[in-house]
Amino acid sequence: MAMMAYRLKFIATTASKSGPSSPFSPLLKPSFSLSVKPKSLSVSLLSCSSSVARSYATGAMTGAPVAAAMDAVQRRLMFEDECILVDESDNVIGHDTKYNCHLMENIEAGNVLHRAFSVFLFNSKYELLLQQRSATKVTFPLVWTNTCCSHPLYRESELIEEDILGVRNAAQRKLLDELGIPAEDVPVDQFIPLGRMLYKAPSDGKWGEHELDYLLFIIRDVSMNPNPDEVANVKYVNQVELKEICGKADVEEEGVKLSPWFRLVVDNFLYQWWDHVEKGTLKGAADMEKIHKL
Repeated sequence: MAMMAYRLKFIATTASKSGPSSPFSPLLKPSFSLSVKPKSLSVSLLSCSSSVARSYATGAMTGAPVAAAMDAVQRRLMFEDECILVDESDNVIGHDTKYNCHLMENIEAGNVLHRAFSVFLFNSKYELLLQQRSATKVTFPLVWTNTCCSHPLYRESELIEEDILGVRNAAQRKLLDELGIPAEDVPVDQFIPLGRMLYKAPSDGKWGEHELDYLLFIIRDVSMNPNPDEVANVKYVNQVELKEICGKADVEEEGVKLSPWFRLVVDNFLYQWWDHVEKGTLKGAADMEKIHKL
């Protein structure tokens, strides 16, 4: 099948470690450089001591081939970031490392359900910004997904329940981390929480997701400087173009893959909410009382 023609401007980033090109367009060389200086680690693990966690995170522990094989940035995040553990009613019950929360053996044991968020950012043309996850991501590398998907962390600013402010703060933080979108372009009060869903999805047998996911919409024209450690490509699409992409993913055409959480949102909510975006009636579509178990 001939490659579909996109009328929208394509923005691409890559690094030498990014892996195979996107099926949508050849990758462009980045016009920026990024240096990451890991912070000193302070990790609290439920299942092992902080000194062991630091050894894993720095790759210093012998007999830790999984951690040592990770990209340095992803390894640091896996052991430094503490996710918020919740029950199926979204009550906070503890915290654990991103590493522990994404091991399938822990997910199957049923004790690492954690809070997450998925941002859907639309421009003033009502086009949705997609990203392709980088090749170095531990879970779901090189899959296409919504604008930004991550976790509020176990820290005071991201545990605030009132007005869902903790999740909004986390979304603003990760849009900067992953896509280089300045905080002033995405004010926290402009995120519209539309719903919550609970899902479980394996990645590759060892890793997976088990999340209670807040679905946040925002309509803003933004500037971007994507981080190649997090993002391989980005692209704005309209509804017709997204349906074409989903069709390609259904038959694995041109290597197109979608993240499982994004596909759940597409199949259950996205197009009807997108219509509300275009009509200016989005807030009326919100239902934060129900948790959809998908």
